[in-house]
Amino acid sequence: MPLIIVVLGVALLLILVTLVRLNTVFSLLIASVAVGFAMDMRAVDILKSIETGASSTMGQLALLLAFGAVLGKLMADGGAAEQITVVLTKVFGRQNLPWAMVITGFLVGIPLFYNVGFIVLVPFVFMVCASNKLPILYVAIPLLAALSVTHGYLPPHPGATAIALTYQADIGLTMAYGIIVAIPAIIISGPFFGRTLKEIPTNPPSELFSEQNHTDERKLPGFGLSLFTGLFPIILITLGSFSYLLLPNGSFLLIALRFLGDPVVALMTASLAAMYTMGIRQGKSLKQQSESVEEAIRGITMILFIIAASGVFKQILVDSGVAIYIANLTNDLTLSPLVLAWSIAGIIRLVIGSASVAGITAAGIMLPIVQTNDITPELMVLATGAGSLMFSHVNDPGFWMFKSYFGLSMKDTFRSWTVMETLVSIIGLIGVLALHWLGL
Repeated sequence: MPLIIVVLGVALLLILVTLVRLNTVFSLLIASVAVGFAMDMRAVDILKSIETGASSTMGQLALLLAFGAVLGKLMADGGAAEQITVVLTKVFGRQNLPWAMVITGFLVGIPLFYNVGFIVLVPFVFMVCASNKLPILYVAIPLLAALSVTHGYLPPHPGATAIALTYQADIGLTMAYGIIVAIPAIIISGPFFGRTLKEIPTNPPSELFSEQNHTDERKLPGFGLSLFTGLFPIILITLGSFSYLLLPNGSFLLIALRFLGDPVVALMTASLAAMYTMGIRQGKSLKQQSESVEEAIRGITMILFIIAASGVFKQILVDSGVAIYIANLTNDLTLSPLVLAWSIAGIIRLVIGSASVAGITAAGIMLPIVQTNDITPELMVLATGAGSLMFSHVNDPGFWMFKSYFGLSMKDTFRSWTVMETLVSIIGLIGVLALHWLGL
């Protein structure tokens, strides 16, 4: 019965958005409340889930989105966007830019959370596409496939790390096996799949995607300065994440780097730095730059509300006990532990929406099986993580972030984002089974 209610809730949401054409925020909230009542939740509990879902989903994300949009806007107005795309095009060639995005997404995705990587790097996609007149999804999908894979089943990301700790897997070995599995998953679901999406129309917010002015190259900031400005938050976050390997516990420098490496602080610091490198250094006043800041934040207001509302829908599904119902449902299934872990994580992801919840819940269910079977725990981590990425749809905040940033219809979001995530998941499982067959 819970699964039928969830399916009907998703159907209601799709009808409200596509047929009734009600605003997405209202549609998500109405569907959330309807599912809550159908699952016999009390009104007071539904209200608590709404509050928890919106606040937990937004958390740092509101400031991340704001500062990410500001940094992108300042770089576009200051000419860094144009300079970077000119050099990227010269180095990789116009036809190979999707492969440049793959490399960028993979390297950046290892130290960064998915949401942070998305917010920091999507402006680069817009810059590249505007300058080279390329279809947006053709360039974006390779980047996002790489980010998704690194987020889904490669430590040090929290979900993958929690799964590894549950299975008592070796983190280093998990990363090594994970990279082997990740390469074909990224290539197939990224550049190869991206080629099929060239004709999909996109309509990103004009504040985030603006045609380049094609300023005289002599007036553009240098490539080194432009690249440093864009990568500055990534540098800070990476230093914050790995400084503990080099510095003694409790040292002032370690505390300072951890503070500056917080994603919100890093993006805020990078935005302030961009006001100098892309503004004051080029003769722009702070008043002129404040107008750019306000314009960038206005451009993401609706995106913020949509993501918050999608978090409410996810929280209702979690609090109503759907995950527990699925866990009980799958207890008696007899499959290979790798396939079973992938299947359970995939079902929870399909119903709940959260990749982290799906992976960690599936790991808890599978732990007794792993302890009594001769199965490599590192491969179990990868199988579970790959399953947690399966078929992202309307109950996943990432679905709405992708839809809103790229200005896609519901149909085209399913056709691009959902299919990409499913490919990443299935190819990940195939890679894990291949490693198991080889005796690893």
